[in-house]
Amino acid sequence: MTTNWAGNITFSAEVRTPRTLPELQELVRLSEHVRVLGSGHSFNRIADTTGTLVSVAGLPRMAALNAEDDTVTIAAGLRYGEVTAYLQDEGRALHNLGSLPHISVAGACSTGTHGSGDANRPLAAAVTSTTFIAADGELVTLTRDHPDFPGSIISLGALGVTVELELETQPSYEISQVVYDGLPVARLGTDFEEIFSSAYSVSAFTDWVDPDVMVWRKMLAGTPYEQSWLDARVADGARHPIKAMPADFATQQGGLAGPWNERLPHFRLEFTPSNGEELQSEYFVPRAAAAQAFEELKALGRRLAPVLQISEVRTIAADDLWLSPSQGRDTVALHFTWIQDETVVRPVVAALEEALLPLGARPHWGKVFTADAATLRECYPKVPDFIELAAKYDPEGKFRNDYVDTYLPSQIH
Repeated sequence: MTTNWAGNITFSAEVRTPRTLPELQELVRLSEHVRVLGSGHSFNRIADTTGTLVSVAGLPRMAALNAEDDTVTIAAGLRYGEVTAYLQDEGRALHNLGSLPHISVAGACSTGTHGSGDANRPLAAAVTSTTFIAADGELVTLTRDHPDFPGSIISLGALGVTVELELETQPSYEISQVVYDGLPVARLGTDFEEIFSSAYSVSAFTDWVDPDVMVWRKMLAGTPYEQSWLDARVADGARHPIKAMPADFATQQGGLAGPWNERLPHFRLEFTPSNGEELQSEYFVPRAAAAQAFEELKALGRRLAPVLQISEVRTIAADDLWLSPSQGRDTVALHFTWIQDETVVRPVVAALEEALLPLGARPHWGKVFTADAATLRECYPKVPDFIELAAKYDPEGKFRNDYVDTYLPSQIH
């Protein structure tokens, strides 16, 4: 049977991988229930179904620049590493990337994958047009000027099967990545603005117990940097986000400038960064609540320690996509990589939510959380609008599954 990347989910159906668009359209039209599996980097049953489980990775692997408006049209099954290599060869770039270049573009956009940077919106914010197969097997295209567009990109697979995306691009740029050891954990709160505005993209790694934090600063090439900064110092060698892990798979550090697509991710495309034996959770708090969130996490540090491998702090600019974790507000992302034992992890996640949800935290749709549907409706104010949108494009519930029925309940199942 097929499992997700982490191995904690075994899917209820074997994956179908059509080779042509008409074949996929017919498969969707004839199926009672359909869900789409991307690169399998979600940590819950968001993609699962007892019906037809499909992958779009077998469709023709197309990427084409549009000279009129500098967008790129891509097949939805492409991975970010493939798209970004093509764009770099063409002298173009995307505004932001996630930690892994191995993830599929459509899957990342549909679940709210975000990347990092004070001025950088999530990956889905680059989408200017989406084309998906609706329940009747016909193609639907929505562009930014359509009123349904803001609800159609981070859609959790509930509207249809995405087959093509158009992304805005910008001229290629270079990034220098510098890692610092020994930032005092207290400075995350006291010097928050200085830390996270100090580079194009910034990640801080901590376990909320160790007094020292590791900071990865990804700066536009040519930006000067200090050897000693906020009581931290430039690392004396390459680093992995988890201190005990070898850094072989990490992207180039040490301040050496290189193409954006080889520096913004944390890990190299040519390597698998780990064997996937982990679970992940992530919570998104309003930027104004960052310092208070850090204090809550430090207070929970001893409770987290037995099951936590590493936690990462990043910032994201506000966007207008309905189910985006940063919809309507500048956001701080608090990421947690756990050991792969859901029995012991879930009680810790519940404690984490008890501390963070009162601060306005939003759980990541594709990761481990314990919040119920009523809580998610409070966290994501556009959920009622999205439920109406899903019913509009999928009135019979063909693209619903247990996950969607549980967290985005409607009168139609």
